[in-house]
Amino acid sequence: MKSIIITGASRGIGYETAYLLAKDYDYIAICCSKDTKKLGELMDKIKAMGKQCLAMVGDVSDYNFAKEMVDKVISDAREVTTLINNAAISQVGLFTDTTPDSWQQIMNVNINSVYNFCHAALPHMINKKSGQVINISSVWGLVGASCEVAYSTTKGAINAFTKALAKELAPSNISVNAIAFGAVNTTMNGHLSDDEIAQLEEEIPYGRMCTPIEAAKCIKGILNMPEYLTGEVIKFDGGWI
Repeated sequence: MKSIIITGASRGIGYETAYLLAKDYDYIAICCSKDTKKLGELMDKIKAMGKQCLAMVGDVSDYNFAKEMVDKVISDAREVTTLINNAAISQVGLFTDTTPDSWQQIMNVNINSVYNFCHAALPHMINKKSGQVINISSVWGLVGASCEVAYSTTKGAINAFTKALAKELAPSNISVNAIAFGAVNTTMNGHLSDDEIAQLEEEIPYGRMCTPIEAAKCIKGILNMPEYLTGEVIKFDGGWI
């Protein structure tokens, strides 16, 4: 049974990706950290399409939660076909204002969650000698952003993780890629004022932010590429960076 796991699926890119890709999979597993209502709404929409859906609420930085979710997918669907590591949080502010706790929190959610789900799912993919992993990154992982040092660090780590893991898994016919998104119109950018958004969009050659639906279509496009595409960090930013 063709199955997919998508983390951070209660909003934004994760939500739209899960809904779009539900057409292509028999079993869709989604999770989030808090928003039970939105995750439930998404599950209902997916089930209305005649697809099986697993929805779990928990901490993606907790290895036991990741393993529990992967094991449930294996039990129900017999395999993990695709893994999309999308869950992330951001922190905006001066580096000198960060605390050890706030630094560790963003590391746990943004990069440790990628380790957790990959480590839990990959043995099953390797056994099948097939699978796809997409890690959601950011252009800030490529060039860095002032006042987003911690976030940029996690996305840079995801890029390196992706390239190294792709080399290791290619002999098992498993592709691993990352997508470095630019400015996407999601709640993660909700701290920006209207003036700040206008200024930002003036810097983007395409003249606007990416929509979550466009981001989902980009993810689907990468998944539809031949498996020979692996180890890439694909920039999708409207020509911004």
